[in-house]
Amino acid sequence: MVYLNVWLTVTDAADVDFIRDCLARCTALSRPEPGCHRYEVYHSQADRQKFLLVEQWADKAAWEAHRTRAAYLEIYQPKVIPKVTRTPHLSDLLEPME
Repeated sequence: MVYLNVWLTVTDAADVDFIRDCLARCTALSRPEPGCHRYEVYHSQADRQKFLLVEQWADKAAWEAHRTRAAYLEIYQPKVIPKVTRTPHLSDLLEPME
């Protein structure tokens, strides 16, 4: 499993609505992709310029394939990335102790 959490901070507050709409479209396109187990976007209530992407992919191949599809190539890369700072975190899922 590949777990990816990405903090996005919109550089210009005037772009927040645009970025929110782009991320909503990315979500709609990404969720049905093969190997996508979870794709969620959270909009911070404390700082409206911050978004959190929470992704879970079946494996590295599914995650890499996602980066060749419309959500990434037509929306995220050309429209979102230029207007945000990104802090990506490849993560491990912490399981409860027995």
